[in-house]
Amino acid sequence: MAPPPPMSAAAASRRRRTQAPRPLSEPPLFEEDSSDYCDVRCETCGSGDYAAQLLLCDKCDRGYHMFCLHPILVAVPKGAWFCLSCSRLKKLKSFPLVQTKIIDFFRIRASSEAKQCPIQETPKRRKRAGSLVVSKKRRKLLPYSPSEDPLRRMKQMASLATALTATGAKFSDRLTYVPSMAPRSANRASLEHGGMQVLPKEDVETLNLCKSMMKRGECPPLMVIFDPREGFTVEADKCIKDLTIITEYTGDVDYLRNREHDEGDSIMTLISASNPSQSLVICPDSKANIARFINGINNHTPEGRKKQNLKCVRYDVGGECRVLLVANRDISKGERLYYDYNGYEHEYPTEHFV
Repeated sequence: MAPPPPMSAAAASRRRRTQAPRPLSEPPLFEEDSSDYCDVRCETCGSGDYAAQLLLCDKCDRGYHMFCLHPILVAVPKGAWFCLSCSRLKKLKSFPLVQTKIIDFFRIRASSEAKQCPIQETPKRRKRAGSLVVSKKRRKLLPYSPSEDPLRRMKQMASLATALTATGAKFSDRLTYVPSMAPRSANRASLEHGGMQVLPKEDVETLNLCKSMMKRGECPPLMVIFDPREGFTVEADKCIKDLTIITEYTGDVDYLRNREHDEGDSIMTLISASNPSQSLVICPDSKANIARFINGINNHTPEGRKKQNLKCVRYDVGGECRVLLVANRDISKGERLYYDYNGYEHEYPTEHFV
């Protein structure tokens, strides 16, 4: 097969989520008529249209559109595929609620005086000066406020450990660089097409505070749950204020050119460079944090815009690009977290998202 023609950075990003690799002899995506699937209908939407996008479960033989799955699939999976009803994820084995196991899983650093109870009560912090209105006007980011009950924090971390274990990933709260992928030297915010917003010094300090809290076992007040329709998703476990840093998007950093045909549903743009060969993405398939399980939203509908409660922003932090998920309004306890994959780039097909 001849190599594809060069693509712009935006086109390459679109291809990552919208174009599945396929042989030239295969019918185009969204082909309406296919005798092989003429009697199959999607169990989610009830339609038999878009036959080329219908997947058949290898166990129950029921059909599902790839864009009706949650999260959506952009390519036909390699090997066997099972619907949620038949998937092993339905029979999740919860991570044991044992303090020593959780400390080991998240590599929590215990202070010398906290050997008997490494996960400590959150110390009382001084209230931030000024009202929320003033903070928002100045665009000052706020650190998350951990749950006060250490047992509740253990349950929150156990829920994340359960999801990471089920998906075969290890916990990592930072960007990681491995020899076979992009080196750290490639992460230069100056390469961003059109420039990138610099994170102010006080907001960098807030981000570092969040990182330090996580290392002490003071995790964000979030719970990862498994929904039969959406898969793993994240709920607020207490009220969260507008402009609160929820988490940084973490994982292995790789060049976009190496991931154009990747089947992963959680790849995040890190740098969209003027030169496509320098564009980077975050791949949370082997190492990740809770950001991997926060879902995208259809922000093209009034319902989608109403549900969106996070914004995804790429910042220049000390010359490197970092991706933050930040609350864009007050979030109630029990509310699921959603952000628009598109951000300001409008590259991804979110019209099929819940």
